[in-house]
This record gives sequence, C-alpha cells and structure tokens, in this order.
Amino acid sequence: MKIKIILLTLIALIFFGGCSKELDEYNKPAVYWYSKIIESISDANLEKADDYYSSLQGEHIGSPLLPEATMILAIAHMHYEEYLLSEHFLNEYMKRYANPNEKEFADFMKIKSKYMALPNPRRDQALINESIKDAEKFKRDYPNSMYFHVIDTMLTNLHMAEAALNETIADLYERIDKPKSAEYYRNIKPQPWIRWDEIQRANSPWYRAWFEGDGTQSWYGFLLPDTRSVVSRNSVNEEDSDMNVTNQTDL
Repeated sequence: MKIKIILLTLIALIFFGGCSKELDEYNKPAVYWYSKIIESISDANLEKADDYYSSLQGEHIGSPLLPEATMILAIAHMHYEEYLLSEHFLNEYMKRYANPNEKEFADFMKIKSKYMALPNPRRDQALINESIKDAEKFKRDYPNSMYFHVIDTMLTNLHMAEAALNETIADLYERIDKPKSAEYYRNIKPQPWIRWDEIQRANSPWYRAWFEGDGTQSWYGFLLPDTRSVVSRNSVNEEDSDMNVTNQTDL
C-alpha cells in the first residue's frame, strides 16, 4: 500500500511539475519568444512554433522581431506543405507589416503557395481559378517585378491545368450523355496564344490511376453498362429523331 502511495505521489509531482513548467512560459522578453520560434521550427514542431508566435504577438505587439517571425513561419509552413497556414501568415504580414516593396514579395509568395498546393489539378477547380486570377492581378500590379517571369510561367502552367481539367469534365459529361455540357467545357479556351491541340494530359502514377483513372475514363468503367442516361435532359433518342425528320418530310 505504501509503495502505491509513493508511486502516485511521484506521478502527481511529475505531472504538476510539467504543468507548472508550461505555466511559467509567460512574461518573457521578445527575443526569448523569437528564439523559441526558431528552435521549434528547427525541430520541425510548427505547432509549438505557432504557440510561441502567439505569445510573442500577445506580449510584444510592437516588437521589431514580429514581422520577421511572421514571414519565417509563412515560409516554414510552405516548406512543410501546410499551404493554408502559410497563406494565413502571409496575409497577416501584408496586413500589418509590409511596405510596398515587401508587399510585392508577399503577393508572390501567396501565389507560389497556391501554385504548390496543386499537385493534382483535377481535384480543385476553384483553387485553379483563384490562382489564375491572383497571377493575372500580380502581372498588372507589378509589371516590372523581378518575379514577373516566374509568375508568367506559373500562369501558363495553370492555364494548361485548367484546360486539362475542362477536358476531363467534358469527358465526364459525355459519359453521362450530356453533350451540351461537354461542348461548353471544350469551348473554354481563353488564351488564343496557347496551342490547345498540343497540350497533353498529365500521366497519373499507377497507384493513383487505379482509383482516379487517366482522366479519360474510370478504372471501373468496364463494370458499367454502355447505355444512355435515362435522366439526362440532353439525351436524344435516335428513333425519336428519325421520326421527327420523317414527320417534317411528310409535311
């Protein structure tokens, strides 16, 4: 019984000792929080780095270390492919700290973050459209930017991704017997300088192709009956069409 009491006492001391250590993490100088942010990023613990950033921002809102810490966290989250968090810190940086020159870099990083968040373009139509709008706006706002040609290359790739996605959507509508919808998506070609007939689909890795198909058909397509959709408004019955032609001829 005494051994159990001693063990429980030791566990309680360790637990409350750890808690008190965490509770002592307040009212520190700005350089302390900044060093903790850098240390946590070095250990790949971005969640802890975000917590230390909150402490730095809460206790030292006017610290000159805060803008740099904000940009460091934005880049760190981008490095670890946490693009939404990266964009959050970039927005924070632009809203609070960026001068005109720094705003240009932050805008570039935001577009880069969205661009890198699109490894599989067929999965996010809205993000492609948003990225295209942001890239076009960047080119208008910063025509002499050192990042102009990088953005232009990203924009070209985004347009090709959009074209591939539209073709995939058109193929889908054809499979479910919606020719008007398919034609609509095939006619969306906003850039006349791109040779659309030379754009080839991206090759999906075999482990994704099993589940996604190659963009033209699904792997389970052979299981589906080759029949017209009975619910499509665009479905045209060949017999009805021939009958209408015959009736018009008789008239």
